[in-house]
Amino acid sequence: MTLIYAVLIFCLLIFVHEFGHFVTAKMCGIKVNEFAIGMGPALFKKQKGETLYSIRAIPIGGFCAMEGEDEDSEDERAFNNQPAWQRAIVLAAGSIMNLLTAIVLMIIIAFYMGQATTTIDVVSEGSPAYEAGIMAGDEVVKINDIDIEEWSDLQTIVGENDGDAVTFTVLRNGSQTDIEVIPEYDKEAGRSLVGVTPTMARNPVKAVRTGVSNTWDMTVMMYDLIGQLFTGDVSAKELSGPVGIVYVVNDSAKMGLIYVVYLAALLSLNLAVINLLPFPALDGGRLLFLVIRKITGKRVTDEMEGKIHFIGIMLLFALMIYVTWNDIIRFILPIFS
Repeated sequence: MTLIYAVLIFCLLIFVHEFGHFVTAKMCGIKVNEFAIGMGPALFKKQKGETLYSIRAIPIGGFCAMEGEDEDSEDERAFNNQPAWQRAIVLAAGSIMNLLTAIVLMIIIAFYMGQATTTIDVVSEGSPAYEAGIMAGDEVVKINDIDIEEWSDLQTIVGENDGDAVTFTVLRNGSQTDIEVIPEYDKEAGRSLVGVTPTMARNPVKAVRTGVSNTWDMTVMMYDLIGQLFTGDVSAKELSGPVGIVYVVNDSAKMGLIYVVYLAALLSLNLAVINLLPFPALDGGRLLFLVIRKITGKRVTDEMEGKIHFIGIMLLFALMIYVTWNDIIRFILPIFS
């Protein structure tokens, strides 16, 4: 199942990315010679119109081969002969599709998990809330006369408490009751707690909001991590390639399918972020050259740009070999030791 999950995730994310390039290229009237999923020898080919569709043997990678993408072409529908704004849309579309995929998956997760309501589900025995008389089913309306609209409001007020008593106004059996509770500081959690957990409800609107918010938080985290790689706060040895991803998929599958979906969302977002970095051969690097060539005119030739992208590809291959070797040392060699 680990291999099946890994292959499905790789294929899904690659398909989504390349489909973004493909569909926008077609919309812009750019000639697409081949649309392929996977790398290596072709297992399946089908020519439809001007485009060859193929599935290849190695389920890692894929491509949307556009006329004039990496070389000069006289074809008026070639990528190199299109306006800069159209080329920019096509280049950015792959990452945008991966971003949208991550958002959709995070919304699905949020809906499946449900959102916390302001109604209490469990009161831990012996906790401050239990001793004060708060009961399961109580709906928290106010704390210290502050309206509680979200469970996070309760967490903020209680968590920042310094040990002083707080007054919970709860709705019980149709009437409001004030209950005084003294929160206890939890060292492990790093904040004050009263020992209650909320009921969860599936709300599509809140699921969308939560999914988008969580995707944004993950994006900020990724850019922060990239920054730490450049500053040296995080070692390049911590990076993982396909081998490491398979092991993470295995760990996620053991915890349940929803964790596999979360990993797929994380990897999709990672693919979007990495591909938009202004590095040669990546979509972000090609976008950067569009801007440079728009400013400098013909000073940067197609041949010069092609050579720089080729160097970028070689560096990316070297990085892939490096992270794969690190994954082998971390995950595979210990099995035989």
